[in-house]
Amino acid sequence: MEIKPLFFSKRISRKLKDKGGYGFPLTIAIILSLLIIVAGVSEYLRLKIIISGVKEGVQNAVIAVSIENYDNNFSPLREGYSAGYKKQVDEWEERINDGDVWNKLSSLLDLEIQGSKYVKTSGNQIEYKLSSLSVNIINSDFAPGSNSKVFEAETYLRVEVPLSFGWESLPPLDINLKVKSKYMAKF
Repeated sequence: MEIKPLFFSKRISRKLKDKGGYGFPLTIAIILSLLIIVAGVSEYLRLKIIISGVKEGVQNAVIAVSIENYDNNFSPLREGYSAGYKKQVDEWEERINDGDVWNKLSSLLDLEIQGSKYVKTSGNQIEYKLSSLSVNIINSDFAPGSNSKVFEAETYLRVEVPLSFGWESLPPLDINLKVKSKYMAKF
């Protein structure tokens, strides 16, 4: 038996207009359903904004480390060659410094250290926790045949965001974030 949408909507409108009070529980159920949906959507958007901000902060910190590596990059750059090498007597030696990304990241995002994790607080509530930072700097080949392989940094980070939806009965969102940044001369 197929239920027609028009019949279904007429039936609901009749229940809502009924003077016997039968529409009251249905009205409350609809309002509560809408509130839960709006709360879920707003929590999803909050998580997206936090993760986006953390990713941007990590990129900025890694870019700062790449800028520190600029002095180590092969200075007579030509045709897009960019690599961390320095001339030592008769040969070229690889020179890479992964810097202190944690300090740059904690100053950019205003983080506090709690144990082995870096924590962002808002008032007295924890907004998110960062841990397990790993920076892998990949040096380009010296004088490569093509400029497709460039000086780049891959950053891996664990982000833990407590959920405000579900009244803390839900476990926190736990994401392993990968951020990639590349260095290439602009001339």
